[in-house]
Amino acid sequence: MNARALLYSPNLHSLYTSNRPPETSSRNRRNLKSAPNSLRVWIYPRNRSSVFRVLVRSSDKRESSNPYAEVYGEGLEKVNGNGNDVSVPWWEQFPKRWVIVLLCFSAFLLCNMDRVNMSIAILPMSAEYGWNPATVGLIQSSFFWGYLLTQIAGGIWADTVGGKTVLGFGVIWWSVATILTPIAAKLGLPFLLVVRAFMGIGEGVAMPAMNNILSKWVPVQERSRSLALVYSGMYLGSVIGLAFSPFLIHQFGWPSVFYSFGSLGTVWVTLWLTKAESSPIEDLTLLPEERKLIADNCASKEPVKSIPWRLILSKPPVWALITCHFCHNWGTFILLTWMPTYYHQVLKFNLMESGLLSVFPWMTMAISANAGGWIADTLVSRGYSVTTVRKIMQTIGFLGPAFFLTQLKHIDSPAMAVLCMACSQGMDAFSQSGLYSNHQDIAPRYSGVLLGLSNTAGVLAGVLGTAATGHILQHGSWDDVFTISVGLYLVGTVVWNLFSTGEKIID
Repeated sequence: MNARALLYSPNLHSLYTSNRPPETSSRNRRNLKSAPNSLRVWIYPRNRSSVFRVLVRSSDKRESSNPYAEVYGEGLEKVNGNGNDVSVPWWEQFPKRWVIVLLCFSAFLLCNMDRVNMSIAILPMSAEYGWNPATVGLIQSSFFWGYLLTQIAGGIWADTVGGKTVLGFGVIWWSVATILTPIAAKLGLPFLLVVRAFMGIGEGVAMPAMNNILSKWVPVQERSRSLALVYSGMYLGSVIGLAFSPFLIHQFGWPSVFYSFGSLGTVWVTLWLTKAESSPIEDLTLLPEERKLIADNCASKEPVKSIPWRLILSKPPVWALITCHFCHNWGTFILLTWMPTYYHQVLKFNLMESGLLSVFPWMTMAISANAGGWIADTLVSRGYSVTTVRKIMQTIGFLGPAFFLTQLKHIDSPAMAVLCMACSQGMDAFSQSGLYSNHQDIAPRYSGVLLGLSNTAGVLAGVLGTAATGHILQHGSWDDVFTISVGLYLVGTVVWNLFSTGEKIID
């Protein structure tokens, strides 16, 4: 729509000179960054939306602004009062669905920053408090006690209330728990275990809430790469956490890691509350073209009122998803929590080296996850079935790590061991385009609940695997730890290729 308008009203002068911004009653409207001599008018007819930026000239002629309205319409075409085209700012053209994706990405970045800092801080903490490996394993696994409790509950809450509220709650909750961790450690081991479990409660709702939001915002042809980007936030969070934690500990002591990382959550929550909505239906600022694109290509539209548990649990692909999530997370969580200790004890790196070298596998995962997402979406767009693509990507995500972990027992060089770890984690990241994308494939309306259900099994793997590793290391070796992980990867490969599907099975 090209349009030109000359607006005049005696009332505009008082509005312009009152130094008060235009009132907007709806909490869903985008924050309006008004210049001193501008007024934005938002118009919402039944089937379209337009934005008018009106430049107002006061009667005392102190301002020289053009009194003509600059008009936006469908297609983001814009002209000013002189009839000349005016470029639209890039931030007004940026798709809103990708704003949501980037905010979810940053939430997951904070999620893993706050989680992995304990993997580094546990080394000086265990020396200060005299903890043995079994106690360290107990502390590391206590996070998963709370994480386990809120998986299904978080999915139900997200599917019924909305992902915006649930994810915002989670970030606030785990940020507070992170800040309280040094205080709890000083009070005693029971207090530390409780606070770590409380932190797990907050982080436990993040994945179901995110899955619910993206199922409503992201078209199916962008699903793999959007999820890969969000999950790469977790990997980059590990990179940042593992890289900066040793420096902070060396300069300011181990409590500084928890105080500094935990405080970042307040910044994210401010952006989330002002920029995000649970679904496109609730976002009145969404442009018509993007609203139509999402409506035509997203299966999840109507809100969920009840969960068909019997139907969900009767489907073999659901159980394949649950089983494979367990097999995948056993190896992943062991590497997440124990990798710095492995570098320190086996490869004889010091604290600083252990933290910095732990960065490389996670950096590899961030790159591989996004590469895998683009590959998966490209294959789907070229006509390959979603089922075939999900099976290919997850098979790589299982067999790749299994192969490289088996090579660790034959390697004596620390550099080659680090390279093997990086390659193992890089192949693992292809799972983001496999099982982690499958919840939205098979049950888009119940994707939050389904992710909570399968991730409950994944968290059980984290609890058992992390705690068991501490006991294994007291009586066995790291080879035994890796052998169990490889065995579960192989089981997962068989189950996934026999029973999984990429087609919608629950409407």
